[in-house]
Amino acid sequence: MDRNSAIGLTLIAVLLLVYFNYFAPEPPKEQPAPIVQSISPTDSTSQTVTTDTASTAGTPLQFSMEEKLTVIETSDLILTFSNRGGILKEVELKGFKTYYQKPLLLAGAKFNGFKLNTTIEGREVDLYAMPYAVESSTSGDSTILTFTTSLGEGKSFRNIYAIPSQGYQLKYSMQASQLASVMQGDNLTFTWTDFIPPQEKSLADSRSKTTVNYFTAAGDFDGLTEASTDPESESLNEPVKWVSIQQKFFTSAIIASKTFHSADVSTHVNLADTTVVKTANIALRIPKADATGNKASFTFFFGPNDYKVINGVTEGFSRNLYLGWPPVIWVNKFIIIPIFHFLEQYVSNYGVIIIVLVLIIKLILMPLSYSSYLGMAKMRLLKPELDIIKEKNEGNPTQAQQDQMKLYSQAGVNPFSGCIPLLLQMPILFAMFYFFPVSIELRQKAFLWAEDLSTYDSIANLPFEIPFYGSHVSLFVLLMTASTLVYTWQNNQLTSATGPMKTMSMVMPVIFMFVLNSFSSGLSFYYFVSNLVTFAQQAIIKRFVDEDKIKAVMDEHKKKVATGGSSKSPFMAKLEEAMRASEEARKKKK
Repeated sequence: MDRNSAIGLTLIAVLLLVYFNYFAPEPPKEQPAPIVQSISPTDSTSQTVTTDTASTAGTPLQFSMEEKLTVIETSDLILTFSNRGGILKEVELKGFKTYYQKPLLLAGAKFNGFKLNTTIEGREVDLYAMPYAVESSTSGDSTILTFTTSLGEGKSFRNIYAIPSQGYQLKYSMQASQLASVMQGDNLTFTWTDFIPPQEKSLADSRSKTTVNYFTAAGDFDGLTEASTDPESESLNEPVKWVSIQQKFFTSAIIASKTFHSADVSTHVNLADTTVVKTANIALRIPKADATGNKASFTFFFGPNDYKVINGVTEGFSRNLYLGWPPVIWVNKFIIIPIFHFLEQYVSNYGVIIIVLVLIIKLILMPLSYSSYLGMAKMRLLKPELDIIKEKNEGNPTQAQQDQMKLYSQAGVNPFSGCIPLLLQMPILFAMFYFFPVSIELRQKAFLWAEDLSTYDSIANLPFEIPFYGSHVSLFVLLMTASTLVYTWQNNQLTSATGPMKTMSMVMPVIFMFVLNSFSSGLSFYYFVSNLVTFAQQAIIKRFVDEDKIKAVMDEHKKKVATGGSSKSPFMAKLEEAMRASEEARKKKK
């Protein structure tokens, strides 16, 4: 690909960007599906509650209770508490909306439920089904809500919440007064059931990134399989520090100040039910001694999967935001995320931030790109001689490889010199693959024709679904694929790649077109811009690489080797030795 072709492709891309930014119609939004799943109906404002909990005299206690809601609004949350059970009934995140621009709830009466079961004098009791009286006070910048229920003869149970004026955490503690003698068993069981409602554009993508995670007292992080649509469950017969319900962009969690005795976690999916992403079930056993000794203290977290937010919550909590495996996760944590957050301070348009991010990364990788281009240029200059060797040794691939190694040694060329710099860049390439799809910074941020950079862009809906592709057309993915094919073709001209390797290099971009069609449009836009910058980068590098001088240096090296004035590099010597050993083994076997 010459300079004029590269400039032409760039201009075409710019024209497309301008057109879709100023002239393309805005794509219609999908209509939300109504949520009908409900755990505890709250249609009435009052209810008579009869408990089967016995007093010390053995007679049932009856309570007539009108529901009273207490709403606490902070800078980040709107929390609704109910005196029915003294529980947290609803959690709304003020700074976020669903894809359908509805209030974003991480807890709600229609899809979320809590229970706290114990045994009192031989009877199973749900302490969150009792009527509570509420008292409100303040402590510093926090609001303190104390819910108290009486169990007769001085026995009581309290739920105490401390809500700070900002942030996504609230403290929760329970106090059981004079219940130690009548409460059987070693543990209370805290149960959390969440019928997670759709909040994002793609239900399938949301399901593949929703799960239950946990962190044990031993310091081990793990979780149920995210992408599984089969029922998943696990019993943890060891102390547990925290358990979270992780969604694509948000997390709900409960964290113990000490530890939970043990836990059971599970998820399941009804693929036919589009009103529920997944159903998450958590059962945590709280030591009775902690509850009766006023030591049962916890922290609820309801917030975004923003690395700046979750990194400081508690040990291991940042792993609710999956950023890849080492070294990819290190690249994301220490390079990509800091650069991205730095750019956010000065640039408000996230499409522009992605472009600047590409330029910064390309500038950092410039030495590796130069080294890679130089290595490919040397291989291209040797291509005529390599073709002669292949033709001469047709039918004898082992001898052909030995002759090629000899030629590389004579010319002073490392056959992997063009590949090694590319391999060193792979962690950054994969880091983007993990960063963009879960980057909450891109959520609901529009750019050009993409209404939301955190999910796929769509310029057309197909009347049918193509297997492994989907039923929509992503323009960013098409542009990325076209530019990648051009880039691959250009590289093939600079190398000696032939046969299956050359064919595979052209097939892979098409495969990725299918894979990335439903991925984050920010990711495909990044790869597209990266390809355009690479074209410009190679055009600049080409101006500084004199192939005639490279050829002269290689010829001079051949002369020195022929006269014994130059020795082989250790790498080439070991490589030739390994090939000779392989040939000898082949002959012996034959």
